[in-house]
Amino acid sequence: MTNPLKLSIPEGTPFIDFTREFDFPVAAVFEAHRDPALVAQWLGPYGLKMEIETYDFRTGGSYKYTHSNESGTYGFNGVFHTVRENEFAIQTFEYDGQPDVVAMDYMRFEALEGDRCRLVGHSVYPTVEARDGMAASGMEGGITEGYERLDTLLSTR
Repeated sequence: MTNPLKLSIPEGTPFIDFTREFDFPVAAVFEAHRDPALVAQWLGPYGLKMEIETYDFRTGGSYKYTHSNESGTYGFNGVFHTVRENEFAIQTFEYDGQPDVVAMDYMRFEALEGDRCRLVGHSVYPTVEARDGMAASGMEGGITEGYERLDTLLSTR
């Protein structure tokens, strides 16, 4: 079963919030965010190839990767500021298509009854205009498709 993405983009604020439930335990969802071999299988929309240059999901680690298809290449990078296993992560997020705009992303992994997980995210942008640019970039579809891909990956493990 695919659970819906709940996205909130409050007018006049530089924030994007999301919630997504998974029918899998917190440890499985967290591991899929930590292990670069797994990340490469689900992160991003359908039809994009992911190439990871570096991905070190730990406090003080960093990441750099690209997504590509026949239309182009899209690069992303950031730093993992705080990672607490099966609980929490804070990271920066920078998209090459929006240079000089760095978001601060917070993710909470919450255990639910029935060995399920809720992922709660909060992204802070430097300006409302920067947030609006990200919201207009197709990120909602990318997040939705990525988490559908994550559901599929976890169902086969």
